[in-house]
Order: sequence, then C-alpha cells, then structure tokens
Amino acid sequence: MDFNVKKLASDAGVFFTRAVQFTEEKLGQAEKTELDAHLENLIARGDCTKNWTEKIFRQTEVLLQPNPSARIEEFFYEKLDRKIPTRTTNGELLGQYMQDAAKDFGPGTPYGSTLITVGEYQKKLGGAEREFLQASAVSFLTPLRNFLEGDWRTISKERRLLENRRLDLDVCKARLKKAKLAEAKAAAEQELRVAQTEFDRQAEVTRLLLEGISSTHVNHLRCLHEFVEAQAAYYAQCHKHMQELQKELSSANGDTFPNAFAVSASTSGISAGPSPLSGGSAPGCPAASSGPLDPAPLKIEEVKPPATGTRKAKVLYDYDAADTSELSLLADELITVYTVPGMDPDWLIGERGNQKGKVPVTYLELLS
Repeated sequence: MDFNVKKLASDAGVFFTRAVQFTEEKLGQAEKTELDAHLENLIARGDCTKNWTEKIFRQTEVLLQPNPSARIEEFFYEKLDRKIPTRTTNGELLGQYMQDAAKDFGPGTPYGSTLITVGEYQKKLGGAEREFLQASAVSFLTPLRNFLEGDWRTISKERRLLENRRLDLDVCKARLKKAKLAEAKAAAEQELRVAQTEFDRQAEVTRLLLEGISSTHVNHLRCLHEFVEAQAAYYAQCHKHMQELQKELSSANGDTFPNAFAVSASTSGISAGPSPLSGGSAPGCPAASSGPLDPAPLKIEEVKPPATGTRKAKVLYDYDAADTSELSLLADELITVYTVPGMDPDWLIGERGNQKGKVPVTYLELLS
C-alpha cells in the first residue's frame, strides 16, 4: 500500500510539472521543443485522414441505412458481438403487400395478376438491395471502422505519449537553466539526457505509425473500388429486373392497355412504335420521336464506320433484334461500336465480324 501511495504521489507530481510547463508555453513564458518538419507533416496528414475517413464512414452508414433507429440497433449488436438479425428490406415488404393485396382483389383479375407480377419483381429488387448492403458493409464499412477504432486509437495513444515526453524534456531543460550549483547542474544534465532519449524514442515510434497511413490509403483505395463495383452490380441488376418487368407487363397487359408504357401521340407527338432511327426500341430504351420533322430512316447497309471514334464495348445482357436493322447481342461478348450523324443518342451502330446493326446503349459497357 505504501508503494502505491508513493507512486500516486510521484504521478501527481509529474502531472503537475507538465501542467505548469504547458501553461507557461501557452502564456509565452517557457520555451517549447518543436517537432521536426517531417513529423509535423505526418501528424497533419494523419489528422486529415482521420477526419475525412470518419465523415465518409458516417455518411456511408446513412446511405446504406437511412433509419437512425436501425443504425443504433446494429451498433449495439456489434458491441455485444452478436449477429445482426436479418431485416426485411422495403422492397421485399412492398412486394409482399402487393401479393397479399392480389389475393383479396382476385389473382385472376387484371389488377390482381399485375400486382402479383410487380410484387415478385419488388421482392427481387429488395433481395438485390440486401446483397448490396451486405457486400458494402464487409468490403467498405468494416475496413474504415477498423482503422478508426484500431489503428487510429493506437496512433492517438502514442501521440499523447509523445506530447508528455516533450513536456518532460522541456521541464528538464528549464531545470538545467535554473540550476546554480554544480551538483544541481550535473543532476539536471543527467535528467535531460534521459528525457531526450525517451523523447527521441517516442518520436521514432510515432513517426513509424504515422508513415503507415500511406498503407492505409492503399487499403482504403482497394475497398473503394470494391464498393463502386458492388454499387455498379446492384444498379445493373435493378435495371435488368425493371426491363424484364416492363417487358412482361407490356406483353401481359397489351390487350387491356395497348399504350400503357407510351405517351399518347395525339398529345405529345411521340409514337409508341419504332422510331425511324432506332428501329425497335429495346426494353427500357426510350423510343425516339416520329414527328414530321424527323430525318429519313437510317439505312444500315449504307452506314460506314468513321475513320476515328470507334470503341470497344462489352455486352451486359442478351438482346434480340426487333428487325433487320438491329444486331442481336449475347451477354459478355465484345463488339465494336460507333455513332453516325443523326443517330438516336440511345443507340449505337454495332459491328461483330461481318454483322452490323443498331444496338441499345443501355445493354453495353463502353471499354475504350
């Protein structure tokens, strides 16, 4: 017990001398040992990394889970090291409501059968959203959280220790200046050498940790790429589902609502049929205007590739040509594409060997 009291008294004395030194430095009454420029730059870079990583992390959480109550619930599950329960997405819930409503309205009625179809695709969209949320949490949120709660806490701890070592060093320098007797000077010089050694050692430890921020940036860059890839896959999957839904509804309800997905030509001058430039409009691809001022129909056999401006494109989905002016596509194949004057911006000319025809832009990923 006596040892603990002495240690407590010693710690209190050290704390007091540091507080006095810190106060005098703020008042300009004591000299302060400055860190070297390289270490100062590393500290500033570390603070910048921490601040922006924290903001990006918080906003990504809001993007993936807008409900603050759900975020708080997930936070407690993580702290308790328990598995977060699977939560039904809004799309899945909406799809279930639609299908339940169809049972009451009558699944054989046009409205009931359409509710069943739309509800099925809403569930698919909700499932795609869940997969995206899970992938993003693992590939992007978790690495950012690990940095903030792991690496940065270690860096902050070592920086606080470095500041204490600096204060101790400056206290020793002040004592040496105030020492008058030779014995007191010798003792002060010994204390100064010890304090300088400890300060230098702690500065080196802190420098090594801060230099690791570069590796953190590389890791976060890789995670960012994975996050973007997950987003792209999610939106592409949603786009595909909606195209399939539009196609299914168009074929199922064509007799009841022949122009369900087209604006009336008498009111807007836009035709629901194929446009002069685009031939047949693919699902999800807007039809072009067919008003009296439209240019003459494009003749594919007369189209020549430009000297410059051709690009390679990867086909995302299968596409069946609506007529002879279009080119059928197979997913994952590579084709050459280009545009010509007067071409509908939603379409390109595609070439594959000796075959040539119009292809919808929404089905392609331009590579070069």
